Amino acid sequence: MTDMKTIIIDNQELEVDSAMTLLQACEVASIEVPRFCYHERLSIAGNCRMCLVEVVGGPPKPTASCAMQVRDLRPGPNGEPPMVKTKSEMVKKAREGVMEFLLINHPLDCPICDQGGECDLQDQAMAYGVDFSRFREAKRATEDLNLGPLVETHMTRCISCTRCVRFTTEVAGITQMGQTGRGEDAEITSYLGETLNSNLQGNIIDLCPVGALTSKPYSFTARPWELKKTETIDVMDAMGSAIRVDTKGREVMRILPINHDAVNEEWISDKTRFVWDGLRRQRLDRPYLRENGKLRESTWPEALQLAKSKLQGGKVFGLAGDLASVESIFALKQLIVELNGGFECRLDGAKLPNDFRGAYAGTAVIEDLDEAEHIMIIGSNPRDEAPVLNARIRKAWAGGANIELVGPASDLTYDYEHVGKNRAALTKLLKRPLNNKIKDKKSVIVVGIGAINEEDGYGVLSLISEIADSSDSKILIMHTAASRVGAMDIGFVHDGDWIEAVKNSDVVYNLGADEINIEAGPFVIYQGSHGDCGAHRADLILPSASYTEESGLFVNLEGRVQLAHRANFAPGDAKENWAILRALSNELDKKLPYDNLTELREALFGKFDHLRHIGLIADKSFGTVSKVKLNNNDFKNIINDFYLTNPIARASEVMAELSSGTRSKEINVAAE
Repeated sequence: MTDMKTIIIDNQELEVDSAMTLLQACEVASIEVPRFCYHERLSIAGNCRMCLVEVVGGPPKPTASCAMQVRDLRPGPNGEPPMVKTKSEMVKKAREGVMEFLLINHPLDCPICDQGGECDLQDQAMAYGVDFSRFREAKRATEDLNLGPLVETHMTRCISCTRCVRFTTEVAGITQMGQTGRGEDAEITSYLGETLNSNLQGNIIDLCPVGALTSKPYSFTARPWELKKTETIDVMDAMGSAIRVDTKGREVMRILPINHDAVNEEWISDKTRFVWDGLRRQRLDRPYLRENGKLRESTWPEALQLAKSKLQGGKVFGLAGDLASVESIFALKQLIVELNGGFECRLDGAKLPNDFRGAYAGTAVIEDLDEAEHIMIIGSNPRDEAPVLNARIRKAWAGGANIELVGPASDLTYDYEHVGKNRAALTKLLKRPLNNKIKDKKSVIVVGIGAINEEDGYGVLSLISEIADSSDSKILIMHTAASRVGAMDIGFVHDGDWIEAVKNSDVVYNLGADEINIEAGPFVIYQGSHGDCGAHRADLILPSASYTEESGLFVNLEGRVQLAHRANFAPGDAKENWAILRALSNELDKKLPYDNLTELREALFGKFDHLRHIGLIADKSFGTVSKVKLNNNDFKNIINDFYLTNPIARASEVMAELSSGTRSKEINVAAE
């Protein structure tokens, strides 16, 4: 039960949880307290001293409000509630002194600093500082660090708030950063000059309250006030992290996280943050058709006429790629139904039944990991498949949760018990007695696609369902494709062997599927944004918008409906995905019954009402999965290279550099 306590802050009486710090209590009272080192999701350091307040009746000196709890305050002499002042003369003088002290060695870099315009130090110096300094000695300078290709360092600007050290240690789970020295010689550095080995490292750029850590790919390209800011959804993995896309003209300049406690908190992976240069390169900006084995430029009328001639009369099969929105998949499904064709979205071989929603969207939500006391990971490497979700599992582990892994052993940034690699290890888990690790504990089973993408996938899923029932666990399916759950929601699945159906088709309509190889035979129409694997195999290319260039619905791995907004426009003659399909249906005299995106969504919501409720998760029940005999194979993780998982990432120079850097680190070097 929560222990509440009454407190008076600036003559405002309120009742707060006694476990809160004074700074949090001030926020409850809507009173702003400046801070540099304090962060809601990191441990308390108490080393910047900017959050000083006056405790009436306490010591005759200001108190760091981030480090003192409400329960530590004493009542007044007559039993009245403890009193705190945040605007007294003592506090004003103390904050001015702290700010003067912080600026002693800080260089006057504001005109050339990438943090300029969105810098906490600038803002708080204006609000709480003074316009003079009593310091006349030379400023201290320090050498910059090489943290890798993502984070640019200017360590002379550093105010030693240690946010970066605490994030990398506590959230990202790496130990390369720390603080050495004392007094004037104290500085943040990396262990033996190492670069950061984490796919969450870009978050320290957002955490740094000054310009000491900035984005290396973005440096000196734009100022914050020049950028148009659009809140949207990430599609680099299936988590659906909330992001903000900043554009300048037609170009995406950077991608930042937005706070969403239920999904990504306020972190994003490095692929999400730095993939934006891939949106500019290898783009398809006009139609192409293949003649005599070579692609040549075409026009939209010619391309649509060719598509019409091929689609009429032949067997048609549609494929939905990993980055396609629900609307575009729905439009493709309607068109192919008119053509009496087949379609499929489970292109990685995942054996996911479409009979009940819980079988492909799981029964758990991401927030269940926060309270989990036991987590079992099967056939997945969350560090590569969803780094932000992996950080959430690490948080549960730090809180005392027991972690078990069935599958290939790998560095997940936290300790776990490696139960085994194969199906036999999973079968043993079903037969074991409910010991103290599991009994009466909140349990979540994280199922990777690598566990269910072989012939016995249904059997593995059935076994996992039995384990979940026996231990009263919830199931979280670790999808890697942003489009998958939405596509399955609208029934974009094939009853039989879809690979065989593709081989026997006359025409394959490929909607952005670049992770599969279509064998020679069928005529391939590729609709996508980048010149990647799908375009190389295509006989006809229809250029489309990427995920930042059109508005679209996505459903994340837990079944939450999300809306992505358009941040910029597609290059050249590229069109929105649904509009291409609508135009093609007109050519085929099978006109789809909508003329704009609003009408399309109304048609979509009419058939699948739960997609209307943005931000919510519809009912997810888990039925019975048919049992299939299991083989003896080891489970394999589905992602081989975290940085090169989709056409946008493969077009990015930054991702290519990170990928080659990761491979070089994995090569064992003999000791000299």
